[in-house]
Amino acid sequence: MSITPVVLTIAGSDSGGGAGIEADIKTFAALGVHGTCAITSVTAQNTKGVLSIYDLPPFVISEQINAVCSDMDVKWAKTGMLSSAEIIEVVSKDARSQGLSLVVDPVMAAEAGGDLLRKDAVRALKEKLLSFSKVVTPNIYEARALSGIDIKDVNDAKKAAKLIAESGVEVVIVTGGHLDASDVVYESASDTFTVVPGKFLEGGTHGSGCTYAASIAAFLSKGHSIVEAAMLAKSFIEMAIVSSAKVGRGMGPVNQLGSTLRNAQRYETLQNTISAANILVSCNEFGKLIAEVGCNIAMAISEASTLTDVVGVSGRIVRVKCMPYIAGNVELGGSNHVARMVLAAMKFDPSIRAAINLSYSEKVLCICREMGLTISSFDRCDEPEQVNTMDWGVTFAIGNFNSTALNKVPDIIYDKGSVGKEPMIRLFGKTAEEVAHKAAIIARLYSSSNDI
Repeated sequence: MSITPVVLTIAGSDSGGGAGIEADIKTFAALGVHGTCAITSVTAQNTKGVLSIYDLPPFVISEQINAVCSDMDVKWAKTGMLSSAEIIEVVSKDARSQGLSLVVDPVMAAEAGGDLLRKDAVRALKEKLLSFSKVVTPNIYEARALSGIDIKDVNDAKKAAKLIAESGVEVVIVTGGHLDASDVVYESASDTFTVVPGKFLEGGTHGSGCTYAASIAAFLSKGHSIVEAAMLAKSFIEMAIVSSAKVGRGMGPVNQLGSTLRNAQRYETLQNTISAANILVSCNEFGKLIAEVGCNIAMAISEASTLTDVVGVSGRIVRVKCMPYIAGNVELGGSNHVARMVLAAMKFDPSIRAAINLSYSEKVLCICREMGLTISSFDRCDEPEQVNTMDWGVTFAIGNFNSTALNKVPDIIYDKGSVGKEPMIRLFGKTAEEVAHKAAIIARLYSSSNDI
């Protein structure tokens, strides 16, 4: 049986839930370690900034640290808001006595606005805490306060990291969210630098510093090297930023569960599409609706933006002796043609996340009308040069349909083909299973009409 690492955060509380111990505990949970805490200060805070701060008495902070460490096997701890020299001193004393390996987030100001570290506490931070800490994770403003160097590029960050390391801390990571998105990792023992590249992303960043440092502590507690931890933490915080939500009037908080929820959604979408494919192949009549080029069914995760966000059949669903047969695997990125249709439709209505292509016939269109399905079309002769047919065709058909219905995706989009291009019907819906059930109904009605 594996042992779950226990990690301690010693930090302030954010009443808005975006930063501080709230962010740290969410990070620990998302990364599979058990989170514990010692609260140093209580803030009245929201996405717009810090309204007020109430420091806990140092002895109360000490009691929290020792209560956790006397009961649990805590090896790694992360510090955040330590607003005064007195608090820094007691945290340093207890961390030393408990043998804790510290990751220090030298919190000086809130991302949403407001000072969190008194000016006279900077010296105490360097002399009392960094002198025996394992890692410190300043942003460029914090690194400037700790080193005295104005940081304008990666080389400046390297110089600052070396100066900060003179305090005794083993590893300095200057985070680049305010620079070029690259993090500079300096290991003082080997005098080596590692630059972890990144990219600027759209999304809220409230709590990003707390979350990054907490994730470093979590990955180190699980046995990763410092460079591995820095790379993994970089990926983690990037996904947390992308997944952020606008919950207030100010800076949106990062979402520590973004990656977990996205993976869960990928799994659910995959299972839904597998089920849909099985619905189709279990319907014998569906073979009559399979186009000469085969057919595919696809479903996107919500907020999909690329083909790899869409599940489809890596080959096709084909007709073998008049029966439908799945020739390939159902997987993310498995479809191109139908996936493009889905992505195009989602730009108009994000809830329409699935589609299937069917063989064209007037009789099938008639059945669709009788079922009450809405219908639009495009003409391949109108297709501009150097465009993707599905991107253009679906967008054109939806735009034409919306001349009478605003921002609606029709259930059916068809075209009658052109030279070398097979005519096709496309059926859209919210899930792959929904689309498959409708396709099976159409197939049975089509088959029975041919039998009459």
